[in-house]
Amino acid sequence: MRTPTTTALSSSTSPSCVAVDARSLNLFSTTPLIYSIPLSKLCHPHPVYLKLDLLQQSGSFKDRGMAHLCATVHKVYNANLKQKQQQQQQQQQQQQQHSTSSTDDDNNNATPSRMKVISSSGGNAGLAVTTVARNIPEMDVSVVVPETTKSMVVEKLRSLGAEVTVFGKNWDEADGLARRWVEEAKEGDGDGGGGSAVYVSPFDNPLLWTGHSTVIDEIVTQMLDLPSSSPPVPKKIGAVLASVGGGGLLCGIFEGIERNYFGGDAARSDVVRGTKVVACETEGAASFAASFNNHNNGKGKPSTVRLEGITSVATSLGALEVTPAVIQRANRHKDRGEMGDDGDDVMSYVCSDAEAVGACANFAKDHRMLVEPA
Repeated sequence: MRTPTTTALSSSTSPSCVAVDARSLNLFSTTPLIYSIPLSKLCHPHPVYLKLDLLQQSGSFKDRGMAHLCATVHKVYNANLKQKQQQQQQQQQQQQQHSTSSTDDDNNNATPSRMKVISSSGGNAGLAVTTVARNIPEMDVSVVVPETTKSMVVEKLRSLGAEVTVFGKNWDEADGLARRWVEEAKEGDGDGGGGSAVYVSPFDNPLLWTGHSTVIDEIVTQMLDLPSSSPPVPKKIGAVLASVGGGGLLCGIFEGIERNYFGGDAARSDVVRGTKVVACETEGAASFAASFNNHNNGKGKPSTVRLEGITSVATSLGALEVTPAVIQRANRHKDRGEMGDDGDDVMSYVCSDAEAVGACANFAKDHRMLVEPA
């Protein structure tokens, strides 16, 4: 075993302290962890559990990250709003002798009470931010989606109250427009502080990653709560398998493993000790594999590789390039590795579209639940 190179996290970052505001507002749910008989038979003698984040209100894990991000930016916005209102009141008091002539101007210069989050998404992230934001007072949502987005998703977004714009051949082009709108809003506010418009990335924001990391916190707790004889397995996570688009979920998984490993609770640390992480993608959308394998083949410092286009049916995985943070975190997890020196602590798995669609059909047959190829 190699010596850990990651600084231990303090007890203040224990699972109970993560995404507290989002949890208190019920912006995301604690989802079931179920034992899969079909998959456990397939992987015998290793038991397989399913973390059912498809039961989040929007239908995906993305509620976690969006809940933490939106709750945080809303809290910051309200604090800034309160400060601006206090400054305006002080100015009004100073100009009180001119109140009869300045009332209209004061009203026109009043700080806006609503804020807007502007995001881009191939589907799931847009659904998540819209679902979360509609449960936060005074928050509006604008979502830019690429032309590859299914019409049923666009209709769903609009039915949830989002302002939807279809733009660009892929997510990157849609994201570019969303970012421009936020910059234009900043210029329009005049104070350079970003004002009432906030950009929300589908995957590239530390607040998202921290929100997503709660899935590991829950899995560890649920593993510890399992009865020791049903089924008779050690309370240890051998591997976590997760799909990768831009890398937001994977960043959260690495963050959650680190927090529980270094958090000071021996029982929780043992559950994640030696846990492998398997990053799953489809051919034609494998941006993580391209970047991760590029580094592991000895081609220099960690860097990302940009795909020329997305050709997979798994359009929700359609990011041309992953966030650099996911490569850094993957390498840190691998370097800390407790499974030996073979680098298997982080594995990249790429399947064909046909295999992904076939797995969806088998999953529906075995578990009576519908999931998408992503």
